[in-house]
Amino acid sequence: MDDLTAFQRDILYVIDGKDDPHGLAIKQGLEEYYQTEVNHGRLYPNLDKLAERGLISKGEYDKRTNIYN
Repeated sequence: MDDLTAFQRDILYVIDGKDDPHGLAIKQGLEEYYQTEVNHGRLYPNLDKLAERGLISKGEYDKRTNIYN
């Protein structure tokens, strides 16, 4: 966890508080916390990095929506 960015740790915190969160729900949770807009170009690459490291799992809800646990 020492090598995670603060943003990545915040993503893990938001995911932990939701049941089968999808990208938009995670984005909304982060925006509530930061009180500012979170760019898709920042969020999704960080979700992918966390999944690649095995810290979260990435599944498909439907063809357009991924869920992260």
